[in-house]
Amino acid sequence: MASKSPRRQQLLQGLELDFETRTKDVDESFPDDLKAQEIPLYLSKIKADAFLPELAENEVLITADTVVWINDHVLNKPENREEAIAMISELSGQEHSVYTGVSITSKDKQVSFYDHTLVTFSEMTLEEIVHYVDVYKPYDKAGAYGAQDWIGLTAIRSLKGSYFNVMGLPVDLVYQELKSF
Repeated sequence: MASKSPRRQQLLQGLELDFETRTKDVDESFPDDLKAQEIPLYLSKIKADAFLPELAENEVLITADTVVWINDHVLNKPENREEAIAMISELSGQEHSVYTGVSITSKDKQVSFYDHTLVTFSEMTLEEIVHYVDVYKPYDKAGAYGAQDWIGLTAIRSLKGSYFNVMGLPVDLVYQELKSF
């Protein structure tokens, strides 16, 4: 698996697969005309392409990217405290989509797919939002939140789709794709 995300690593461990983690800094910018699921699909492929020259014949690589999509725009990882507060403020009381794109790649084959989960947040006060950002520091998370954190317990009113997708890896789909890969 090529991912710095401890959550993705934890989820993949849950599948009881033997794997190693590799990381590499990859430019995660994307064309402005991409929308919703197109963004994480594009990024998962870019990440896979960065490792392709290093793959051995018997290796299979998993790469993924997750984005939050609301009001026809993307919320990536926040760059600072103010941006995190603004993102969660926008999500408060609203419904949004979480898309994770995944690429499974070998020397001679690549399969890419995505999952979609609809998430509804309860209204949050500014005090609650600031508390979450200051205590949990969600700067490595798309949309500035982790469903597995305090915010998931207190503000996620409903989820339609995979909870694990919101955490960053739709493990059920990954498992099915690996079986047929």
